[in-house]
Amino acid sequence: MKPSRRVVLGAAAMAATAALMLSACSTSTPSASSSATSGALTPVKLQLQWFAQAQFAGYYAALKQGYFKDEGLDVTILEGGTDIVPQTVLANNQADFAIAWVPKALASREQGAGITDVGQIYQRSGTLQVSMKKANITSAADLKGKKVGNWGFGNEFELFAGMTKAKLNPAKDVTLVQQNFDESALLSGDIDAAQAMVYNEYAQILETKNPATGELYKASDLNVIDWNKEGTAMLQDAIWANTAKLSSDKAYQATTVKFLKAVIKGWIYARDNPQKAADIVVSYGTKLGTSHQLWQTNEVNKLIWPSPDGIGVINAADWKRTVGVAMDAKNLEGSTVITKAPDSDAYTNTYIKKALGELKSENVDTTGANFKPIDVTLAEGGK
Repeated sequence: MKPSRRVVLGAAAMAATAALMLSACSTSTPSASSSATSGALTPVKLQLQWFAQAQFAGYYAALKQGYFKDEGLDVTILEGGTDIVPQTVLANNQADFAIAWVPKALASREQGAGITDVGQIYQRSGTLQVSMKKANITSAADLKGKKVGNWGFGNEFELFAGMTKAKLNPAKDVTLVQQNFDESALLSGDIDAAQAMVYNEYAQILETKNPATGELYKASDLNVIDWNKEGTAMLQDAIWANTAKLSSDKAYQATTVKFLKAVIKGWIYARDNPQKAADIVVSYGTKLGTSHQLWQTNEVNKLIWPSPDGIGVINAADWKRTVGVAMDAKNLEGSTVITKAPDSDAYTNTYIKKALGELKSENVDTTGANFKPIDVTLAEGGK
């Protein structure tokens, strides 16, 4: 993988561009000037868990549209990479907030990281296990005797949970293969089933020519195992904050509410303006193409919207399921993600509900009950 990069994106530097962008906003998108603040901006660092891409469209939109500045914040977005653990960066006070999957963060908490989930942005899992149609793999049980790819680094938890539920022993019943962060091994036939995110690597397959037809692969050429349907899905992208600061630092508590409010506006913008949100991500130097970023924005929106309780609210049942899977699913060595249930500081809805309350008073749609995804046509190579 390419080395990680740090992207410094100060809100003040984007003010002029944000003003231009506002003129094109949908009427259903919150205005960036709805609660303007004055005086010095509070510096905030946000650590992402991967490189710039539409997986994080709402954060980039909040920056570009001036929503962070509107809340009195000067936000710097730090890109992630293969060698960066966001929750560790946060725990070490090198960032104020971080984006991380819940099971990964819970494993870090059990090891001593003082972090708290304050906003569960993704309501559904985006992880798939993809195979060619001819392999006839439609469920976790069908993985028996197959070469099964996975990325590792904590991305494999749902796969192991699915095999555990299907009563498969990952050490005996399948051949596990360390997979690169792409789909080359599946496309070359080196593995039978590959890990993929619905918003990223799955699209990479659909952007590739099928040598048998000379046309791009179609969804009908593939089978997917969706962990949401298998019952072993785990909560993914969440906003994590510093636990100690939340308990004692009133300024940080106030900043958390402001930060969440701006983030919500950013994700609403991405919901209502997927093409513009994708273009914003492209403008920040992503290595992925324009049609790929639009696909990614659209698929991420499906993982977020609708949010019946309000975007970012942690659903107790979903949390309980994630914790249960993390405690029960065994990996190749027989270990589980965590050994015990996390304490009550692991998540809180206090700050997200305050942010939602302020936005509801402004008649902002924070649930997306009428959300409808768009149709996206992928180009070869995601261009």
